[in-house]
Amino acid sequence: MASRHQRYSRIGRRRHLLQLGTTSLSGVLGAAAAASGLTARADRCIVLFLNGGPSHLDMWDLKPDAPSEIRGEFQPIDSSLPGVSLSEHLPRLARHMHRTTLIRSMNHSVNNSHAAAVYAALTGHDRGEFGGGAQPSDRPSPGSVLARFRPPENRTLPYVALPYKTKEGAAGPLQPGFLGGLMGQTFDPFWVLNNPDAADFHVENLVLPEAVSRNRLQNRSELLTGLGNGLQVQNDLSISAIDDFQSQAFELLTSNATQDAFDLEKESAATRASYGRNIYGQSTLLARRLLEAGTRFVTLSWAPDANATWDTHGNNFTSLRTRLLPEFDAACSSLLQDLTDRNMLDRTLVAVLGDFGRTPKVNANAGRDHWNSCYTVMLAGAGIRQGFVLGASDRQGATPAESPVSPGDVITTMYRLLGIDAATQITDSLGRPYEVVPKGRVINAILS
Repeated sequence: MASRHQRYSRIGRRRHLLQLGTTSLSGVLGAAAAASGLTARADRCIVLFLNGGPSHLDMWDLKPDAPSEIRGEFQPIDSSLPGVSLSEHLPRLARHMHRTTLIRSMNHSVNNSHAAAVYAALTGHDRGEFGGGAQPSDRPSPGSVLARFRPPENRTLPYVALPYKTKEGAAGPLQPGFLGGLMGQTFDPFWVLNNPDAADFHVENLVLPEAVSRNRLQNRSELLTGLGNGLQVQNDLSISAIDDFQSQAFELLTSNATQDAFDLEKESAATRASYGRNIYGQSTLLARRLLEAGTRFVTLSWAPDANATWDTHGNNFTSLRTRLLPEFDAACSSLLQDLTDRNMLDRTLVAVLGDFGRTPKVNANAGRDHWNSCYTVMLAGAGIRQGFVLGASDRQGATPAESPVSPGDVITTMYRLLGIDAATQITDSLGRPYEVVPKGRVINAILS
């Protein structure tokens, strides 16, 4: 009689021969859900992450009465929230301020390393100037945590990241904060890395190989299921040759709903234009479609590398005026309008985050440098107080004048709205326990 080891080996060889390239899908599917005991006010979340450090002083928190070297070149305009102004280059978003909360007193401990600041902003774990790329010991992304504890009710992608795997510099490693970290690769995002604005846009690993028809795929699925159901080992332990996440991979490959979510041609030309015909605008539109299809969490990282977009050490005003702010204004305002029109905003959490702000004083290169002591984030949607500003910066936008807030506080609050206790314990591969967010508080003042 064959040994247990031999049986496992045979099963492994058969499974290897029957694989259809679903490994990437399997990496973001699986693991049973665990109840948090909290009532979720949000069913889904999208993070627009302005990677590189957006200038709060030229977007959300202008200082028109400050000296010229601080106030910069832009003028404030009125918004739909009385008494609150935005940059003149955010005219469409200004019309949605009555739906949002601005937090103008953000701060953390990281001023040099983008990677460390991104990690703090996305996970809520501020570990100081600990740079470098993503590590297995990192705290997980909120998308990864939701994939584990609140997987989608339908069989779809739980957590998607797009349109870049943002690097720490053009030749640097992947930034931390986007992955499953210590929970393991099973909870990494499904990456969408092709440009949704391209005429030949398609999604890797969600299309059947040309040689495999749907009928052939179904036959292979049935064969794997039969193989798994027929296997027995000692102690009546059943081994399924196709587990739950591989089953979901088969469903995704044959699901019209999943394929449709990525078909932007189903949107009108006017809708696509409103988001902006560029990689970020169309990625935002795609994110909305994914949320409609059942995806819980989408993170959009607005840069191919940390220095490529919002890291405006030089030509800050030209970059913001001609490229960054018009693209962001179109994408973010269209997202808020669409979610409102589709009655989705009440159950969708929208977070516009960044790694830090920019220096109050304009440098010799007409730029602004990193500034962690004070910056602004915007939240909207499920459970977020509408038409509210929390905190304030001083007269130069340099330090919080009231109500300082940390990334840990913001992420803890987001978890609360998503039905997850940030003190929930997760374990690494060795079974060691960690809290999801080691230090943070729910910001009750911004909850409706």
